[in-house]
Amino acid sequence: MLTYFAAFEVFFEENLPKLFAHFKKNNLTPDIYLIDWIFTLYSKSLPLDLACRVWDVFCRDGEEFLFRTALGLLRLYQDVLTCMDFIHMAQFLTRLPDLIPAEQLFQHIAAVHMTSRNRKWAQVLQALQKDQERGSPVLKR
Repeated sequence: MLTYFAAFEVFFEENLPKLFAHFKKNNLTPDIYLIDWIFTLYSKSLPLDLACRVWDVFCRDGEEFLFRTALGLLRLYQDVLTCMDFIHMAQFLTRLPDLIPAEQLFQHIAAVHMTSRNRKWAQVLQALQKDQERGSPVLKR
């Protein structure tokens, strides 16, 4: 999972640099919220109708969409999150609001760019996996 978290952070920093810096400043790491979101395919964190829409696109587009959804959620709530400290951000992200505007969320998901330095999600992930195999200190925590 560390490789996936590292790939996620590449796109997080690229798409939401201010929020990314705020998370770093507060030592909020992706494992705090992403594990729950990804492992449950959002069934625990999103209302069922939204989770079903995420599943539909996930079945069509693959795992990249799960991480794109995470970035869409962060993008949707970035104004709220930038005003919070570590505890409040962690609580918010592990217990998202019950009423999430579906159309707004999917607009934010669509606005996420999944390319970094001309590399797509799969290429970034593959490069990080190769780095991990070589024992890169970037992925060791």
